[in-house]
Amino acid sequence: MKRVLICAGGPKNELCSFEMYAKEKDMYFIGADRGALYLLEKGIVPDEIIGDFDSLSKEEWEIIRSKVKKIEKYRSEKDETDTDLALLKAVSYNPNEILITGVTGGRLDHFEAALRSLYKMKAQCPHIEHRIINSHNEISILLPGTHTISRDERYRYLSFFSFIQAVENVTLRGVKYETTRERIEVGSSRFTSNELVGEQGYISFSSGICLMIRSSDL
Repeated sequence: MKRVLICAGGPKNELCSFEMYAKEKDMYFIGADRGALYLLEKGIVPDEIIGDFDSLSKEEWEIIRSKVKKIEKYRSEKDETDTDLALLKAVSYNPNEILITGVTGGRLDHFEAALRSLYKMKAQCPHIEHRIINSHNEISILLPGTHTISRDERYRYLSFFSFIQAVENVTLRGVKYETTRERIEVGSSRFTSNELVGEQGYISFSSGICLMIRSSDL
């Protein structure tokens, strides 16, 4: 399975652990703006870096330039965010999955923009799995259909929210609180903090966009 991990420039304490990903085959790393420096600090040389790099000092920029071969530098005045550019670049690898870290914590507008970009990319490339990850959470956008949820000891809790529009005919199985053909209203928090009871569960729904968040206690 080919995967691409994008590291953006959010607060360091919000980054995911890179240890397990660095050992994988068919794993590619893209640094977006300051995220390029974060990867290097973890001993990972990005396959590519992209952005305006306006958050870097001259000394930090020179360190990155000396170590990374493929660099795409843009002007600060642009329509896309650095994360948008990195997502477009990630798709060119034809991956099965795209992971994004470094977009939570810090500025809320950056997080909201990343979430919207995740939705847009998922709508355009439904065959690719897209996830935002940090030290204790994982966020996925789910389209209508049936989605298997496998146990992951890093994330005990499961929560489901409607995104943009209501989610219809929601059936949950293999979880502590099961449902059958229910509705997740826009603005509802009723489907917060569920848990798997075995090794696998699933959610199915007929229409709408579902935001699934898997979390652990800090």
